[in-house]
Amino acid sequence: MSYLETAANPQALRRVAIDPVSRVEGHGKVTILLDDDNKVHQVRLHIVEFRGFEIFIEGRPYWEVPVAVQRLCGICPVSHHLAAVKAMDIIAGARALPPTAEKLRRLMHYGQTVQSHALHFFHLCSPDLLLGFDCDVTRRNVIGVAAEFPEIATRGVLMRKWGQEVIKATAGKKIHGTGAIPGGMNKRLTIEERDHLRKDADTMVGWAVDAINMVKKLHLTKPEFYNRFGEFEASMMGFVDARGAMDLYHGGLRAKDKDGNIIFDHVDYATYQQVLDEEVKSWSYMKFPYIRKLGPQKGWYRVGPLARVAACDFIPTPLAEAERKEMMAIEGGKVPHGTLLYHWARLIEVLFGAEMIRELLDDPDITGSDLMADLGPRQHEAVGVIEAPRGTLFHHYRVGDDDLVKYCNLIVSTTNNNQAMNEAVRKVATQFLDGKEVTEPLLNHIEVAIRAYDPCLSCATHALGKMPLEVDLVDAEGTLISQGRRNMDGLAETSCLTG
Repeated sequence: MSYLETAANPQALRRVAIDPVSRVEGHGKVTILLDDDNKVHQVRLHIVEFRGFEIFIEGRPYWEVPVAVQRLCGICPVSHHLAAVKAMDIIAGARALPPTAEKLRRLMHYGQTVQSHALHFFHLCSPDLLLGFDCDVTRRNVIGVAAEFPEIATRGVLMRKWGQEVIKATAGKKIHGTGAIPGGMNKRLTIEERDHLRKDADTMVGWAVDAINMVKKLHLTKPEFYNRFGEFEASMMGFVDARGAMDLYHGGLRAKDKDGNIIFDHVDYATYQQVLDEEVKSWSYMKFPYIRKLGPQKGWYRVGPLARVAACDFIPTPLAEAERKEMMAIEGGKVPHGTLLYHWARLIEVLFGAEMIRELLDDPDITGSDLMADLGPRQHEAVGVIEAPRGTLFHHYRVGDDDLVKYCNLIVSTTNNNQAMNEAVRKVATQFLDGKEVTEPLLNHIEVAIRAYDPCLSCATHALGKMPLEVDLVDAEGTLISQGRRNMDGLAETSCLTG
């Protein structure tokens, strides 16, 4: 039964609740309904907070928006900054950006890609992969990784630091910078800044290759687990350029079905509403986007690293393209769908980002001084889209003659992945929940599936994750069968209350 369906008689089913979900920003919970035979009837990821950020933007001058929207997220402010400024370029009447301005924006964005992916993988997810899903919870954290794999942990910190230095050099600050403005950039890259970043670029490329090899080894050593964990078939969507190559800064929208067949291709993202729609459900504050021609039941899709790697024809840097080909070959030419493959694809994008940063730093235009486009007639409506680390990010605005924003619609990456995350949780619950005893490792298996998507449930900062967690399992008569508890220190205890 699909998680989209409603259980016929939920009152007669056992209910497991994970509330709240940990190591993610925002408030969410998971509910699982099982029958007397322990068959999963329904699994839902509930987003139970409401932010209303789109309303906050209304009434603000359009030139403030690229800075203001960064406050949505403390770990990927660059993504919101650039998606908004791409829209405001059009509002301001900017024509094609000068080469230096566009390349600086791209440099900023690839710095964001490297630092965000490095943070998520090495700090939040590597404890599960390197120490084991069932490892004692007191060790299964970044401190445990540093103790057992100090070189890997150190590299993760330094790779993120390098990405942040790229952001600082282009945006002015590591977090909530102001480098991109409607029509161009307001900050040059000095030769000293370029040389400072360039001296570590080759090392970062090499470290990215090593990280891919580390994850690749897990998948090749135990493919029946790592390739099949939370596996389900889904459509994929992401940017491609005119050649069909991966492009994280600009491109057309491409969607493929579960078998790799094109659903739509090279769609101008300004017309996204012609191909995508959003559904609202009563049990979540997060919307459910879908492809219009397929409808809400069959039209949901994935975005983010795995979707981008699967959707593109090739990656336009040599090392990342070689790694993409290897990952895409693991299913004998079929599209790979395992949830944990997001980590493999994420590290391929780290390599791609590092290669692109190195290429841009070697480009003479990058230290140029022509930073602003010529301005033409003002526009009143515009869409800006970018491939954020977590997936496709839409910013849609309308601005009045008084220069104030009248309308704002944001479809963030995690929203695009909403239904896919629900399906991943259902698959993992079906694979690992025995229905009799709730254990801390079981809770972690379910959360691993959510963390693979690197979600920001309120589109804000990452949380390191020692959030309290309580799960009760009751039978059809309402009798408490089993309890699981995790306190603020991350320590877990379970008890079985039936003989």
